[in-house]
Amino acid sequence: MPTSPPVETAAPTPAAAVAEALAMPPAPKGEPAGERGGWRRDGAPGTEPPPGAQPARPTGRRIPKLVRRPERIPAPLLCLAAMFLVQLGIALSKPLFGPLGVSGTTFLRLGFAAVLLLAVTRPRLRGRRPRDLAAAGLLGMASAGMTLLFAGAIDRLPMGTAATIEFLGPLAVALVFARRASHLLWALLAAGGVALLTLLGEGDGGSSLDPVGLAYAFGAAACYAAYILFTDKVGAAFQGFQGLAVSMTVGALTVAPFGFGQAWDGLTAPGASPLVLLLSVAGVSLLLPVIPYTLEMTALRRMPQRVFSVLVSLEPAVSALVGLVVLGQLLGGPQLAGIGCVVAASVGATLTGRR
Repeated sequence: MPTSPPVETAAPTPAAAVAEALAMPPAPKGEPAGERGGWRRDGAPGTEPPPGAQPARPTGRRIPKLVRRPERIPAPLLCLAAMFLVQLGIALSKPLFGPLGVSGTTFLRLGFAAVLLLAVTRPRLRGRRPRDLAAAGLLGMASAGMTLLFAGAIDRLPMGTAATIEFLGPLAVALVFARRASHLLWALLAAGGVALLTLLGEGDGGSSLDPVGLAYAFGAAACYAAYILFTDKVGAAFQGFQGLAVSMTVGALTVAPFGFGQAWDGLTAPGASPLVLLLSVAGVSLLLPVIPYTLEMTALRRMPQRVFSVLVSLEPAVSALVGLVVLGQLLGGPQLAGIGCVVAASVGATLTGRR
């Protein structure tokens, strides 16, 4: 189909560009770009503007090609970048656990992310159905539990081990909804991987894995499963990242009773540098969750969810790699084999699932 040349518009300010990107509604899951239909702001071929819409007026100012044609960036590359940023944010959070505590760091990170998302998306709550607000609240509590418990896990376990156990949450959701007897194979493979990690895995200095850290990791997996279930409901009820802004605010308030005191003690401790600590936490909050979620949302608009799910299955391996490079966490053979089993089980369940 022939395409018309793109219409050039005045370059938006950075704040306006971010606001427009976050406000755009996501594509339905599993629907690749170009098949959504309807009007699109970028004037995609084969679409028509709604009645009364005014076309943009061309100007003499040129927009960079990267901004004007983001489709030139491969969607899988956006997914991989998001995963690496998430794991990098987790790794860079660990040094903050000392001065601010696990709960204090988590509270400040969620608080910074909530403030930023609220300022950018400006969600409208008036007229919302109570069940939609309840879903956003439950999503926020699940996100708070997942974030806090996973932070406690990586404080006691290697990153790759903690991330692999946490990934059992989405894998369990995929297996439960698959309803195929053949998926028992993938469940057994994942269970074998977890057994390798927990029974033969080692912590720092070759010691056995911390049982409290393992409990935190399994708790994070349960919260991760709830997070996935509520994300679908919130994504259908709210436009763009408005639901995320609401749930992130609820998450920060949920963690506040556990983290506010730790954060305050860390920031006011003798010899502490409050400005440096706050800037560090603000930077980490951009790495997780603001920028990665934006990249994932962009990728989901342009690729089937099955492909996206296969790529996300690599997250435990990415976590192990980042833990090695950033924190120097060297995993042994049984741990690597366990991670490989869970990744293979996730990929297999995704590729053989019904769509």
